[in-house]
Amino acid sequence: MTAANHITTSPSGKRRTDPLDRSRFPVDPWALVETRLDPQDLGVTETLFAVGNGYLGLRGNPEEGRDAFVHGTFVNGFHETWPIRHAEDAFGFAKVGQTIINAPDTKLMKLYVDDEPFIVASADVESYDRRLDMHRGVLSRELVWRTPAGKRLRVRSERMVSFTERHLALMSLEVEMLTGDAAVTVSSQILNRQDGEDEYEVGSEAMGAGFDPRKSAAMDHEVLLPQAQESTEQRLALGWRAANSGMTLGVAVHHTVSSEAEVSTSRVVEEDLAKQVHTLRLAEGQTFRLEKWASYHSSTGVPVPELLDRCHRTLDRTVAEGYTAAVDAQQEWLDDFWANADIEIDGQPATQQATRYALFALAQAAGRADRDGVPAKGVTGSGYEGHYFWDTEAYVVPFLTYTMPHLARNALNFRARMLPMARRRARDLALDGALFPWRTINGEEASAYYAAGTAQYHIDADIAYALAQYVDATGDTDFAQRDGIDMLVGTARMWVDLGFWRGGPTPSFHIHGVTGPDEYTTVVDNNLFTNVMARFNLERAHRAVREMQESDPAAHAAVVDRLQLGEDEVQLWARAAEAMYIPWDDTVGVHPQDEHFLEREVWDLAATPADQHPLLLHFHPLVIYRYQVLKQADVVLALFLQGHRFTDEEKRADFEYYDPITTGDSTLSGVVQSIIAAEVGYHRMAMDYFLRSLYVDLADAHANTVDGMHIASAGGTWSTLVCGFGGMRAHSGALHFAPRLPAEWDRLTFRVQWRGSRLRCTLTQDALELTAETGPAVAGHEEVVLTVRGEEVRVGAEPVRVPLPDQGPRIDTMLTFGAHEGIRRADGSRMSASIPEEVGLDDHV
Repeated sequence: MTAANHITTSPSGKRRTDPLDRSRFPVDPWALVETRLDPQDLGVTETLFAVGNGYLGLRGNPEEGRDAFVHGTFVNGFHETWPIRHAEDAFGFAKVGQTIINAPDTKLMKLYVDDEPFIVASADVESYDRRLDMHRGVLSRELVWRTPAGKRLRVRSERMVSFTERHLALMSLEVEMLTGDAAVTVSSQILNRQDGEDEYEVGSEAMGAGFDPRKSAAMDHEVLLPQAQESTEQRLALGWRAANSGMTLGVAVHHTVSSEAEVSTSRVVEEDLAKQVHTLRLAEGQTFRLEKWASYHSSTGVPVPELLDRCHRTLDRTVAEGYTAAVDAQQEWLDDFWANADIEIDGQPATQQATRYALFALAQAAGRADRDGVPAKGVTGSGYEGHYFWDTEAYVVPFLTYTMPHLARNALNFRARMLPMARRRARDLALDGALFPWRTINGEEASAYYAAGTAQYHIDADIAYALAQYVDATGDTDFAQRDGIDMLVGTARMWVDLGFWRGGPTPSFHIHGVTGPDEYTTVVDNNLFTNVMARFNLERAHRAVREMQESDPAAHAAVVDRLQLGEDEVQLWARAAEAMYIPWDDTVGVHPQDEHFLEREVWDLAATPADQHPLLLHFHPLVIYRYQVLKQADVVLALFLQGHRFTDEEKRADFEYYDPITTGDSTLSGVVQSIIAAEVGYHRMAMDYFLRSLYVDLADAHANTVDGMHIASAGGTWSTLVCGFGGMRAHSGALHFAPRLPAEWDRLTFRVQWRGSRLRCTLTQDALELTAETGPAVAGHEEVVLTVRGEEVRVGAEPVRVPLPDQGPRIDTMLTFGAHEGIRRADGSRMSASIPEEVGLDDHV
């Protein structure tokens, strides 16, 4: 979609703000509800109805196992490795690929009535209701099935991945005879799907089909090697070791059965399949209920018997506490989450539902990731092979920092544990310090295409930025002085070694041969985003060392000794930051995305057919690299993350230049464009970008939701609401607000954690009301001091109302493609717009 097509319109010509079919997905403020099954979008709904806790994720496959686009169970960090075969290898290229493993499936509870299998897609279903309850954290389904013999059954199921018990999933299946009586069989299973093949899977649409670099690679060998099999009267347990990575996994399930009818039970245990089969005869009015507890434990190498012991301990404890206790604990965890993270949008029920869905997706991706990272797809699919990217630090950690700070610390702790490998990676690229991997699971670089991967050195600065935000918001000096200082020193050392000085009356510091966030422009000199963020990284490292030197000389001395940190080195960081070259073009009046960006001709997005988006699936990278065209916001992202370093005039000029040539082919882009559009006054564009991003998965806007949720985009949704419309910024250790409430909204309420206090921020068209709900500001010990439009405000337990004369500038026009053609460059040449000609087979004859 180009900038000229921001607005989705209905046949009547009115703007549509809700792209969902509400006869099938009705609006519910606390649930995603489906009232009928449609086999045409199985892959999408399997992702949308996935449940997870950040460690364990179960796709929204039906309990009976069929039909399914792709069955999926994912354990964060549990992966297989494989050799990367470069067509032309070179020193320092990534050598080993990493792919998340589709873990053995415990969701499976096959149902047979009079020996006929229940298959929901082809059954005669009188009523159907599936709902993901975001308040309870439970996926449920209830339907009435009329069998070919005319018998009627009510089938209820629930599925939950626990936030309080990291290694636990809880499921139930209940069958009630409404009309007639029947022989009923329920086969509850553990099935290794990674190496097997389900006969009911929709093979023609398997997740790996077709060319798409965003998808996960298929394995050509047996991945999970069986190690152990156990069974008792109520329990099944299997264990495996991954063939190449050596990682180990234990899976165990426990069953409890209740029914008025007599139930017979049998078991089968094999290396890749274990099942407990319950048979009975249900009379009319009778019910059968199966509760299934599943535990997963993984490791980088702990023997499988030890992992199975851990599984048994998890099950022993939670089964003893009971099913209701587990559900109640889930509710309690989510009550706390929503008290901190909920965003309320008055009078916008569909937007409210979609917003809570995005926030809940973040909880499911990060809630119990603990010391693992947050994959790009969370634990909802295998897209991007389960890798962690810079997305986490730029889009997800800020949400965690201001809502659930302990989860932000966990995410940053994961990066800290990666430091030894980051130092080795820096040496591979002939650099001092630490260079974090562009994409990884185990800490090693796994990007097979260095131009759009390894060359994105800005990952170091993104991590430093997330770290600084966390420390400023929480005051966590313990983390800052232990793990944080090592990360800042390592990344600062990398920047001063990567860059170089150029002489003259005023020496400047330059960084060449890098790729910024925009992957349609690679390996460039002085990418603006990279330089701006590197400057921040260097400044922050210098400041951290100096503050430690003043506040804790003993800790400073220990850091100097441990890291061999010299005084001259610390001063060099400050000089390099001050002298950082920030590209600016006086003739065009914008910050060039990189030193030579404006020399290229412009890609004519208006003339590009819609079926040729995203460009990366239709054009060779070298074709794209020759044009001024963006996959995602690059300079505009710098305007957001380091906005206090740009003037209002510069922000507007840059936004107006880059927005029309940004394709939005990346889901990371729209949220940032919305934030800056709101700030500079393009309020209609801000709303359109927000809505497009809000529904990126719910409406499958990028046609790849089948591969898993876009977690960074969900994090960006929070940023759009809080930082875009709420106008919140945190820089220089202080909190600031400059609200931009959309004209069509009456009220927006969100919460922000700052220095141990939780603030409730309620924005209306004429005021911003601020109240401390928890923490020292409530107790009267320490008010939160912040600014609203530059005016100091002190916030405590009593509401403070700050009147707002307006919501900032309002520009009604929409930016469209075309303004670039004819722009004169500094050398006198004029820009032109075109698109590459398609070359077909006939052209070669």
